[in-house]
Amino acid sequence: MAVIKTVGQSGQIALGKAYAGRHVLMDELEPGVWLVKLGEFVPDNERWLQTPSVKADLDEAIAWAASHPPAATDLDALEQQLR
Repeated sequence: MAVIKTVGQSGQIALGKAYAGRHVLMDELEPGVWLVKLGEFVPDNERWLQTPSVKADLDEAIAWAASHPPAATDLDALEQQLR
């Protein structure tokens, strides 16, 4: 559905409250032609977490943590093991 919007004096276009706080990717295909995509975006310094091997390791660690609830640690016994 095409909608006509007016660019304000500050250069902004309102997409509506339904999109408030969301991220959009704006791509200028050619002068005056824009493609706007709603989505979640990964910062460059966190992109390594999305690689298949790291993602598999993280998924495995999360599954292990879900099936192994935390337990109290006897610090005195642990210290004896380290000696």
